[in-house]
Amino acid sequence: MQKAEFRNMFNLLCKQAIAIGILFITGIDVMAQREINLPDHDSKPYYFGITLSYNSSYLHASHNPKFLQSDTIMVAEPYNAGGFGLGLLATGHLSDRFEIRVNPQLVFASKTLRYITKYDKPGEYPNPKKNIESILMSLPLQIKFKSDRIDNFRVYMLAGLKFDYDMASNSTARRAEDLVKLKPGDYGFEGGIGFNFYFKSFIFSPEIKISNGFNNIHSRDANLKFSNVLDRLQSRMIMFSIHLEG
Repeated sequence: MQKAEFRNMFNLLCKQAIAIGILFITGIDVMAQREINLPDHDSKPYYFGITLSYNSSYLHASHNPKFLQSDTIMVAEPYNAGGFGLGLLATGHLSDRFEIRVNPQLVFASKTLRYITKYDKPGEYPNPKKNIESILMSLPLQIKFKSDRIDNFRVYMLAGLKFDYDMASNSTARRAEDLVKLKPGDYGFEGGIGFNFYFKSFIFSPEIKISNGFNNIHSRDANLKFSNVLDRLQSRMIMFSIHLEG
């Protein structure tokens, strides 16, 4: 069910990115703006920019055998949660088709786990949701593959690796009976698609990408009732970004 919701969210963001591209192309055609903006930009060895982004985060979960033995937690499942980020952008020219890019960002993300419980103790909330807030210092390294430039428009694809460090990690918390702890370090793969729209003094680049974490970020504690029923937790994220490049 959660995978279907995550897929639906990805499809929705893809449609939004395509719609933005169509609107800009239509606007350019209507206004008959055939003047080529920034004609010498492709000859630059490198260029810089800034990034504003929205993200939808998700934890891919696998259960521990302890889950089947539990008589209080019936369901433990992740939910999507939104966040935002901002960062810098540096791109280097490799060839007519390829560029290398670093895009360090400060990402504010939220991850949610929903539980269905029974035999709750007096004073406890039934069916709790655990919200895990993260402040990620994200350091991605990407390769871009560019299409031919059509007037003031271009499409590109990207793929790469990233390392995330959660500066708000709760993995060292002690008073944590109701916590699910996450490790601070994570690394993974990401890929996506974007569009370049060339204006007179800058490039407007909407982009959508997905990222999958490779490692288990769950700091499992057998003494914590909401943690011991889970085994592996791996990060998943869809990010829609606006890059302003010069």
